[in-house]
Amino acid sequence: MPHEPVSPGKNCPDCSRLVEFRAENSKAFPDWHNAPVPAFGSLDASVLICGLAPGKQGANRTGRPFTGDFAGDLLYPTLLKNGFAKGKYGATPNDGLELLDCRITNAVRCVPPENRPTTAEIKACNRFLRDEIAAMPGLRVIIALGTIAHGAIVSSFGFKKSAFPFNHGGMHTLNENIRLYDSYHCSRYNTNTGRLTPEMFDAVVRAARHYVSSPPK
Repeated sequence: MPHEPVSPGKNCPDCSRLVEFRAENSKAFPDWHNAPVPAFGSLDASVLICGLAPGKQGANRTGRPFTGDFAGDLLYPTLLKNGFAKGKYGATPNDGLELLDCRITNAVRCVPPENRPTTAEIKACNRFLRDEIAAMPGLRVIIALGTIAHGAIVSSFGFKKSAFPFNHGGMHTLNENIRLYDSYHCSRYNTNTGRLTPEMFDAVVRAARHYVSSPPK
C-alpha cells in the first residue's frame, strides 16, 4: 500500500513571501482556497503530472490543481482524450471529473506573486515533491510542465539539472522504473503565442499513454 506523502499544512510557514501573499489573498478573497494546494488523483497512478505552482484565480481559488484557469482548459480535455480521466471538466472541484491512472501536483504548492516562485521557494517545497514521488509505488512516467517543474523533478531525484536538459517533447530515463517527459507549460501565454499548440501537448501525453500501456520490461 502507498504511504501518505508529507504535505504542507494549511498554514505552512516555510516561505515568508508566499505566507504574506496567502494572507493578502485571504483578506481580499475570503471564500477562496488560499492555502497550499494538494495533489489530485490516486497514489496508485502510473503517471504523475507536475506543474509550476497554483494559479491565483485557478487552483488557489478552487483548491484543485489546474482547475478554474486557462491551463486547465487544455490539460483536462487532453487527459480525457487520452484516457487519463473520465467525466467532464467543468472548471470547478465538484464537476465530478475523475483521473484514471494519473495524478497531478505542482513543484510549488502555494500561489506565488506573478506566478513566479523564487529559487529558495522551489527548493523549500522540493521535499514534498520528493516524498510524493516516493509514495507512488507504480509510478512509471512523470510529465513536467515547463522548465521549473522539470528542474524540480530532476532535483528531487538528486541529479544535477545540467544532466537532464529540458526539451519540449524530450524524454529522460530517471531510473530503471521512471521516465520523465517534457512539455512546455500549458499556459495562456504559451498557447496564445503558438509556442505550445494543442497538438504538441497531445503528442506528449499520447507518448506517456503509449509507454504506460506497454508492459514493464
